[in-house]
Amino acid sequence: MGIRSIFATVGEIKQGIENLSVEALKRELRERDDLLLVDVREIQEYVDLGAIPGSRHAPRGMLEFWADPESPYYRDYFTPQARIVVYCAAGGRSVLAAKALLDMGYPDVAHLEPGFNGWAKAGEAVEETASASRWMRKPKAE
Repeated sequence: MGIRSIFATVGEIKQGIENLSVEALKRELRERDDLLLVDVREIQEYVDLGAIPGSRHAPRGMLEFWADPESPYYRDYFTPQARIVVYCAAGGRSVLAAKALLDMGYPDVAHLEPGFNGWAKAGEAVEETASASRWMRKPKAE
């Protein structure tokens, strides 16, 4: 038995979740006050490249732990009443994140189809995050 392509898996999952365009996310950000926008990229990406303004960072590896009210790592901004939109760099990890949240019982979850890269490429606002971060790269050895 061969290894199944993750891209095939992501493609299949996309068929069963809500996929938002940049324009659709912009509309929701303007019109909804219950929107929780979650950046699931790694900390290095978040710090080095910035984030969509107003988003919360929850690395993909910790998402389920932060979203579970019974977990000691729970973050109280995850509520079942919120409309949750997740994004990553290009839309792959966020598909997996959206499915995980739906599987956990969050009822209203979508992902940003083109990811952060698509958002930035469209010329949309990007919040600088490095100056507020405690994470930093080690200086290169001379």
